[in-house]
Amino acid sequence: MKVKVQKLDGKAVSGSGAEIELNDAVFGVEPRADILHRVVTWQLENRRGTARPTRERSDVARTGKKFGNQKGSGGARHGDRSAPIFIGGGKAHGARKRDFEPSLNKKIRALGLRMALSSKAKEGLVVVDSLDLKDAKTKTVAEAFGKNGWNGRVLVIDGETVADGFRKAAGNLKGVNVLPAAGANVYDILKHDTLVLTKAAVEKLEARFNG
Repeated sequence: MKVKVQKLDGKAVSGSGAEIELNDAVFGVEPRADILHRVVTWQLENRRGTARPTRERSDVARTGKKFGNQKGSGGARHGDRSAPIFIGGGKAHGARKRDFEPSLNKKIRALGLRMALSSKAKEGLVVVDSLDLKDAKTKTVAEAFGKNGWNGRVLVIDGETVADGFRKAAGNLKGVNVLPAAGANVYDILKHDTLVLTKAAVEKLEARFNG
């Protein structure tokens, strides 16, 4: 699959670098809703936090001996000191630790990422030569996005690292997120309207699966 390469400001790239050949094993996989659903669910479950567990009556290390007589004290009848009504006693109906870390096969995770990339490739994947800007300011990035018609939520993925100037400038734009190739994931790719990859990102992603 061949895709045209453009500059960040929308201008076409001339010469031998005007097109890039995308690996069909990464960008040409037929997406399946069930696989994508499994991977997205796994990602969101891993992001969930859990309440800090409290110690209930059975978890408190206090004596179980009855500390007073059943009758004759003039007060209430009590058993051991681990009851919730005493200071240092266990919590009644307290928060319990819940496990939100389900497992998912690595092959399914890799397949889900390839399917997410392939689904964006069908909708019109954008490949730019680099994210280098002479004037790395928010206004410049916003103008470049406007010229290209990148509205709504835009995900930009670079190679090994993201240029610091571009990352800071794009970070001020609503709905725009920037990631290195190592951080590419199914959830972020699918929830954005436009996916922009640099040539370095394409090389990294293809090497990630071919390696």
